[in-house]
Amino acid sequence: MAADAPGCLRLASPFLHGRILNKGHESSPKDVKSITGPKVIFRVLTRHYPLLPNRLMVGTKICPFEEWNETPRHNTLLYAHKVPTEFMGAHGFSITRHYLCLETAWRVAWSNVFPPSKTSVRTIGFNSEMDALPEIGHACGHNLIAMGGVAAALGTKHAMEKCGIEGRVVLLGTPAEDAGSGKIILIERGAYKEMDACLMMHPTPGPKLSAGTGSSLAIQPIEVEYFGHPARASGAPWEGQNSLDAAFLAYSSISALRQQMKPTHRVHGIVEGREWAPNIIPDYAKIRWLVRAPTAKEVEVFQVAAALATAYQIKLVEHPRVYDLRQNDELASEFAAVIKQYGGIVFANVSGAAGGSTDFGNVTYELPTLHPSFAIPTAENGRNHTRQFTDSAATKEAHAIEISVAKCIALTGLRVLIDGDFYARLREAFEGDDSGSL
Repeated sequence: MAADAPGCLRLASPFLHGRILNKGHESSPKDVKSITGPKVIFRVLTRHYPLLPNRLMVGTKICPFEEWNETPRHNTLLYAHKVPTEFMGAHGFSITRHYLCLETAWRVAWSNVFPPSKTSVRTIGFNSEMDALPEIGHACGHNLIAMGGVAAALGTKHAMEKCGIEGRVVLLGTPAEDAGSGKIILIERGAYKEMDACLMMHPTPGPKLSAGTGSSLAIQPIEVEYFGHPARASGAPWEGQNSLDAAFLAYSSISALRQQMKPTHRVHGIVEGREWAPNIIPDYAKIRWLVRAPTAKEVEVFQVAAALATAYQIKLVEHPRVYDLRQNDELASEFAAVIKQYGGIVFANVSGAAGGSTDFGNVTYELPTLHPSFAIPTAENGRNHTRQFTDSAATKEAHAIEISVAKCIALTGLRVLIDGDFYARLREAFEGDDSGSL
C-alpha cells in the first residue's frame, strides 16, 4: 500500500472499501484495507478550523449582518453574492457567479481527481443561504447558514488535500429561501444533478449544545385577488362592490377553520390593497396565504365561497409548492455519530415535522440530503423570525457552535467520498423513501 499523505496516519476505520489518493497516486480497491479514518480526518479538520474565524472575519466580512439587512431582499442580494465568491476564489475554488442565470445564485467547486479528466468520482455538495427578513434582518440565522456552508466546503477541501481523498466538492449559494424559493428555480435548471449528496445546516433555539434532524412542513403559497367596483363611500356606497369586504369574509372563514385544524396544519396570511382611501369603496384587495400541510383545497373552497357570497370576481394563483424535508436515514445516522463523538453536541433523533418550511425540502426529493438543525443560545421567546433571534445569530457563541457543526457535516460528507458501501446504502435509502408530499 502506498505511503499515507502528509499529516495523516493509518488506522483501522469504518470507512472501508472507499478510494483514496496519495500524492497523485490512485489506490485500487483491493489496496483499501485500512485507510485514513475519521479520527485522523477530524484532527486534520480541527487543525484547519482555528484559522477560520479570522479568515472569515466573523460578523464583519463574509456575513456582515448589518449590511445584509440593508441590502435588497430575495434575489437581489448582490453584496452577499460578491463577498463569499471572492473569498472562496482566493482559497482555490473555481467560481461561477450568477449561476444558471439567477442573478445572486453562485457556485464554487474544487476537485481532487487524477487524471483531471476522470468523471467517475463522487461529488459532495453543500448549501449556503443568504437572504434576510424585512426589517428584522437575519432572524432565521442565514448568516450562520452561509458561513456554515463556506466552512464545511473549505474544511472538506483541506482534508481532501492533506489526506489524499479523491472526489469533488461543490458549494451552492442559494438566494430567496424565505420568500421566492430560489432552490426550486435552481432544481429546475439542473443545479443539483452533479451532486451525489448535499448537506446544509440550520440554527434554531433549543437545549444547549443540541442538534437534530427532524422534518418540516410542506407549504403552498396562494394569492387570491378580489375585484369589485369603486364608489363614493359617503355619497353612493350602494353603487360599489367592496373587494375588501370579500377579503375579510375569506379571512374570517379561514380563522374559523383553524378551530378544526390538526396541530400539524398551518394557514396564515396578510391582506394587501392598492390606492385605498377611507372615503372610497375599494375595488381591489388581495390575500397572500401560506398553507402548510395538505389543506390547499379547503382554503380554495373558503375563498370561492366568500367571493360568491359577495358577488365578486376572484383570481387565484398557486405558486410553486415547497415540499417537506426528507432526511436521509444513513446520512442522519452518520451525522449523529460524528457530532456526538467529535462535536461535543447531544443529538436528538426528532420525529415528525417542525413548524417551519424550507425550499431545501424540494432538494431532498432530488438526491440524498441532510439538513440538521443546531441550537444556539437565545433569549426568552427568541425563536426564529424574531428580533431576538437576529441578535442571537450574531454572537460569537453562535458562530463557535456553527463552526463545530460545520466540521461535523464536513466529516459526514467526506465519508460519502471515501466509503463506497456507505454511499450505496444512503442511495438505497433515498430510492426507498416513499414518504412525503409527492
